[in-house]
Amino acid sequence: MGQITQEMAGILEATPTAWALEVSVVLPCLNERETVGICVAKAVAALESAGIKGEVIVADNGSSDGSVELAQAAGARVVHVQHRGYGNALRGGIQAARGTYVLMADSDDSYDFAHIPRFVEQLRNGSELVMGNRFLGGIEKGAMPPLHRYLGNPVLTAIGRLFSRSPCKDFHCGIRAFRKQSYERMDIRSTGMEFASEMVVKASLLQMKVTEVPTTLSPDARSHPPHLHTWHDGWRHLRFLLMYSPRWLFLYPGIASIIVGFAACVWLMPGPRRIGDIVFDVHTLAYGLGSMLVGFQLVTFAVFTKIFAITEGLLPEDPRLNRLFDYIKLETGLIVGAIFVAVGVAGSIFALSTWAHSSFGPITSENLLRIVLFSVSALILGPQIIFSSFFLSILGLRRR
Repeated sequence: MGQITQEMAGILEATPTAWALEVSVVLPCLNERETVGICVAKAVAALESAGIKGEVIVADNGSSDGSVELAQAAGARVVHVQHRGYGNALRGGIQAARGTYVLMADSDDSYDFAHIPRFVEQLRNGSELVMGNRFLGGIEKGAMPPLHRYLGNPVLTAIGRLFSRSPCKDFHCGIRAFRKQSYERMDIRSTGMEFASEMVVKASLLQMKVTEVPTTLSPDARSHPPHLHTWHDGWRHLRFLLMYSPRWLFLYPGIASIIVGFAACVWLMPGPRRIGDIVFDVHTLAYGLGSMLVGFQLVTFAVFTKIFAITEGLLPEDPRLNRLFDYIKLETGLIVGAIFVAVGVAGSIFALSTWAHSSFGPITSENLLRIVLFSVSALILGPQIIFSSFFLSILGLRRR
């Protein structure tokens, strides 16, 4: 037999049922004896009813309550995942999946597996990630705590959509499907609850075709408390979204800080300003200069983080950043930093000579204080620019 050509590979992708399993349903499990067998049976029935050639995989994360035996009896293939964590369990199950498409869902009997054909239809039509949307399909009474329904999910979803420009309107829906090939491109690193958020973020950043289908959410059928911890896991999701968006974590706050500080400096450098009965003088000017310095630090952090994340494969390449580095080089930073140092030294010498004329007594001139503040800021900013330029060059060594 010869090699499979690109054209033949396209035919295989379009008609996966002729060559392999089409869908692998992956269910993470940790002591779910009350519901895992029910979920497996429902998933198997849904596949058979729709005529979909598939399998059900239970990714067991160390159950000790008989969940494994119940899952196998219901028709699942069990994969044992040693390392604990929601993300680890799913990674193990997805890695073992033999289907062209993978559908993941919780094993607490809260999702309707009869909706599997909805997800598969979108994947067959070219989608790379298909998200369930519980707010479109319907949330039964008692299925989602009010805090999650009206605050947690909407707020975190809005932040996720803003940061990653994702079309998803239910970021944390537990049932979703994707092409296994697309999942491998995502290169997901999270091992815990952030796994689900990283999938949506990565798909959006990689400009994959992401769609949504309505699905329902029923009350958790287990008698023991859910594995989800409201505030702890909510913070973990928010922290993840911030870390995966250097623009919103560092760049935009940094630019805002620079603009506010610069405006204050321009306004106050000529002299004190009065608004009503309030007089703004060198003290406010000091805060303005400090705001500019903090802003510069945040902007450099944004660039450092972006380069590191791209180098480590956490974020995709950014053509805009590559174009920027065609103009901003180590030598450019060294020259700009040296100019700031020179200005700071010149201002300090002028201030020192002026102070000497008053026999080094108390400095009472507000104009001299303005020069001192400006010179000190330039002496701080100059070395920051110089050493930041060196650090950027070091980060760029591995990329080159």
